[in-house]
Amino acid sequence: MASRGRIVWRVLLTSLLLIGAAGRAQAADSETLAQARARGVLRCGVSEGITGFSARDLSGRWQGIDADFCRAVAAAALGSPERVTFVPLRASERFPALENHMVDLLARNTSWTLLRESTLGVQFVGVLFYDGQAFMVRAGSTPRMMADLKDATVCVQKGTSSQDHLLVYSAEKRLNLRPLVFDSAAAVNAAFFSGRCRAWTSDASQLAAARLRAPGGAQAWAILPERISKEALGPVVRGDDQNWLVLVRWVLFSLLNAEELSVTRANLAQRLKEAAVQQALVADGEVSRSLDVSPGWEVRAVQAVGNYGEMFDRNLGSRSPLQLERGLNRPWIQGGLMYAPSVR
Repeated sequence: MASRGRIVWRVLLTSLLLIGAAGRAQAADSETLAQARARGVLRCGVSEGITGFSARDLSGRWQGIDADFCRAVAAAALGSPERVTFVPLRASERFPALENHMVDLLARNTSWTLLRESTLGVQFVGVLFYDGQAFMVRAGSTPRMMADLKDATVCVQKGTSSQDHLLVYSAEKRLNLRPLVFDSAAAVNAAFFSGRCRAWTSDASQLAAARLRAPGGAQAWAILPERISKEALGPVVRGDDQNWLVLVRWVLFSLLNAEELSVTRANLAQRLKEAAVQQALVADGEVSRSLDVSPGWEVRAVQAVGNYGEMFDRNLGSRSPLQLERGLNRPWIQGGLMYAPSVR
């Protein structure tokens, strides 16, 4: 009797596992990818214009590390880096645009936070750039450290984590900083450079980008040395499409793996003959089928924009006007934080 009971239990358990597997297989289809494929383009939410991240050049083409990441995803998912439409969004518009399916992906210098993931129904893909919140002031003015800003009016953009961090930091340090909040980056820019605020607070990289085109030139403005937050900036997708999350996440990891292996756009075809490169950048057929994407998607991503280091240098680093140091954005084997999990 006990033996028959065990048999019945095993049959029931097997049935439940098969039903669960069928459910998972059915859920594996990516609605986001299917919609992008049907319209023929990826819709990518970007900034209104932040040099180095996402901004139009003189010809109207979007440039920057966020824009390049969108192209890498389009190449992987749709076969070409040009099959992407860029949708400029204010900070306060970005999450509603994603929730309402106006965009398929946010790549808009957005900080990864618990509050956002737990309450907005989104998932962060990973970290595309490590940054920190800073303050910019007029060069040669009294503020040389944060303590010098006591009782100052500070420009900040609405709908950003910078606004929250400013209030917390001011209270902790008893600085009585007075936020002057604006809806858009352009409005913050205009207010600060017209003298309405003693300081502008945002991610240090955004301040560095704004300083390039500031009145009087970059040398007329200084970014204070302190950082008051950790800002892990990364792409964002909706939280209800697991397969799309996995695909976009592993596009990022493929760019990181390529740099770790010294695989570039120029040497990619030759290096693909190596076993280690094959393992890191060529997913097997079962993986590609499970993600509903044509084989070679990781290779297409690297072909589109190069490895992560190439993308960084071109947009933010030594080959860009910003000339930012790699810092924490170096690969882990060089003492940085950029790291991709194992593919197997």
